[in-house]
Amino acid sequence: MKIALMARNASLYSHQRLVEAAKDRGHEIEVIDTLRVYINIASHRPEMRYKGEKLEGFDAVIPRIGASITFFGTAVLRQFEVMGVYPLNESVAIARSRDKLRSLQLLARQGIGLPVTVFAHSTSQADDILNVLGGAPVIIKLLEGTQGIGVVLGETPAAAKSMIQAFGGLKANILVQEFVKEAGSQDIRCLVVGERVVASMMRKGAEGDFRSNLHRGGVAQSIKITPEERSTAVRAANVMGLNVCGVDMLRSNHGPVVMEVNSSPGLEGVEKATGIDVAGSIILFLEKNARPNRTKTRGRG
Repeated sequence: MKIALMARNASLYSHQRLVEAAKDRGHEIEVIDTLRVYINIASHRPEMRYKGEKLEGFDAVIPRIGASITFFGTAVLRQFEVMGVYPLNESVAIARSRDKLRSLQLLARQGIGLPVTVFAHSTSQADDILNVLGGAPVIIKLLEGTQGIGVVLGETPAAAKSMIQAFGGLKANILVQEFVKEAGSQDIRCLVVGERVVASMMRKGAEGDFRSNLHRGGVAQSIKITPEERSTAVRAANVMGLNVCGVDMLRSNHGPVVMEVNSSPGLEGVEKATGIDVAGSIILFLEKNARPNRTKTRGRG
């Protein structure tokens, strides 16, 4: 196969591993800087150009689209789809997963376990928001935040109310969620490829930090997940319509609850924690599934 890897930074661990895995299995792979692609949108002869030449002849595309370039990145991916190239994850599914509110609404509709969550813009009713959540502590998130940025913990009613009102003063859309104390500042990241979890790890936040993101200094270790957690991860991926994703869950007293479904999960943490060749599993999935004009979002919404 000839594979396009859409990525801004070819030197990142995840991208190097995908290139290595593809070449090890005899495939040709080209890293394409997403923001340097330009598109000729035409009815009969649409084309994409990169560094002055046509982008053509690809059998599959692996989109690694950063959150800050979601709009342009999904537009480029959509053009690959229009031209019949098989996407590892489809543009509609990526855009859906990047919208935190929409993704939670879709997961809730399908009965996936979630933490109690309130979405708000006007925060004049901060007291009632806290009442709905059962009181403090609560997690307050900017809707557009990533990698733990824009996420704060309101430990007391007064602190939580103040933070909610402060975000309101910024005219920001926010999510306010229950704090799952029993999770102990730990979460589970499951890597889903196709219809199965190929690797899973437990992430624990840095000392004194409730956030478990590895980018924020958290640590990870391999973990054996329960059948319910495995089923929840696969179902969440299916709801989003993603073939490959990272599903982040907390262990609550009432079972696993999904925090986020990540359409471009990093591979370094999970591969090093588990010793599992996740990149190889992704390339194997493409080998089995990549066909021309085989683009139809599996999820709904």
